[in-house]
Parts: sequence; structure tokens; C-alpha cells
Amino acid sequence: MNIGGRRAVLGAVMVVAVIGSGLALTGCQETPTAAAGAARSSASEEVAGMAQAAPRPGAACVFVKPDGAQRFGHVGWGFRVTGTDRWVYGAVENPSGKLYTPPGGDIGAWHAEGSYSRMLSEMSRDAHYPGGKSAHPYSRYRCTPSSTSDVPAARSMIRTVEARGFLVGVDPKTGKLTSRDCLDATYDVLKAYRTRPLTPAAKLSVPNVWVETLVGWSDRTLTPR
Repeated sequence: MNIGGRRAVLGAVMVVAVIGSGLALTGCQETPTAAAGAARSSASEEVAGMAQAAPRPGAACVFVKPDGAQRFGHVGWGFRVTGTDRWVYGAVENPSGKLYTPPGGDIGAWHAEGSYSRMLSEMSRDAHYPGGKSAHPYSRYRCTPSSTSDVPAARSMIRTVEARGFLVGVDPKTGKLTSRDCLDATYDVLKAYRTRPLTPAAKLSVPNVWVETLVGWSDRTLTPR
């Protein structure tokens, strides 16, 4: 989610909306407890071994650009094609920085499919960023095995998020304050995949805040490869 200078003002509204929704957050990044650290380590080990796992369970990842969108963060997604060593991954990049793009407009949406290692390589290099390289590359990723999965539903949701436009603010059709941004796309795709566990993402949530709520997910640095 790449937002222009007006995001600095809207950002304050977003933070208030997130706090007001009852998340009770004290900052953009929480301090992991020992138990949370152990859970992340365990999840990380499981995901790292999935290339050799049989019968290859479901799994999902969230990729993060912490400095994106005026430092509110930007996210992309990935999920495993159950029963295979293939992954589907993508994002809504919104390279124009506009707060609103109508349905069918160019929002820099993309998706690709490949092995787990190829996914990490391409995400780390912003290989699919529209029109060139992003100023803020993906530098972090969190993954989890999933006890359930629905690949056809996730693929269908990809088509939906790529066609529904982009919005952070007041919807010109309904007059309501809402969003259809990078986080909404990531969450909707992973929800359609039936990712378990997956923390709900309220409209206008701050990506960097939501990422910290993924309890039990692995947490790793992503470097160009």
C-alpha cells in the first residue's frame, strides 16, 4: 500500500480507528514474550521444512515493507497450493499513491506462482513491482502452517481484490469511511484460503500494527536473494 503525502494526515485517523476498535495497543510493535518467541521459532521450523513435508499441509505467509506507506507499512501475501510444493503469492502495490482508484483501475496488483524458494527470492527483490523497483522493498516475512486450506476460494479472491480498485478514506458510493488497500487484499486472500490461525483485520487497520498480532507465526528477515 503506497500512499502519497496526504496519508500523513489520514494516518492519524487510521491510528485512532485502530485504537478505537479495541485493540488496546501501546505501540506499533509489541515486545515478544518468551512464550511468543518459542511459538514463532516452532512455526518457523515447521515452515522451513515444508518443502520436504508430506503430505504437504496448508501454509500461508505475510510479506512486509515496514517503511512503506509513510511508515505505516505495506504487506503482501503467499499461500501454499495444498498437496504440492507450489506457492501462490502477490500484492496490491498501488504505485500511484492515490487514496482512491475506482474498480477496474490500475492499482499495481499482481500475483505469481512458484516454489517456496522462488517466492522468497522474488518478494525479496520486488521482482513484480509495477514499473520498476520499489523504494521500500519487502524486508520481513511471517509464515504459519495452516490446519485448513481452500486454494480455489483463494484464487477467486485474488481476482476480486485485483479488480475492486483501491481506497483509503471515504467511499464515494456509500459515504462511509473504509478501506480496500494492501492489508485488506492480503487479509481477504488469506481468509478465503481458510488460514488458521489468522488474526482479523478491521477496515483502516495499520499494516505494521496488524502484523504484530499474528501470534504463533514465524518472524524472519527477508534479504535480497
